[in-house]
Amino acid sequence: MSVLKVTTVGNSVGVILPKEILERLRVGKGDSLYVIETKNGIQLTAYDPAFAQQVEIAERVMREDRDALKKLAVWLREPMNSMLVL
Repeated sequence: MSVLKVTTVGNSVGVILPKEILERLRVGKGDSLYVIETKNGIQLTAYDPAFAQQVEIAERVMREDRDALKKLAVWLREPMNSMLVL
């Protein structure tokens, strides 16, 4: 467990994350972190839950419509059809 102190950062208030926590989160200066409220408190993560949900939906569509997507890929490989898409 790490304890972080709230401190003044310029005209704002914030916390300074130790190098070890940044490494565990796999983030660095300029990266975004997301604050998620859970039943157990606040969670700080580099993982964007909205993006993860979009990926999950895309994966479901790809699984359910695999045959249609394969046919579309074949159709797009044909020279005349790929020109129509542009």
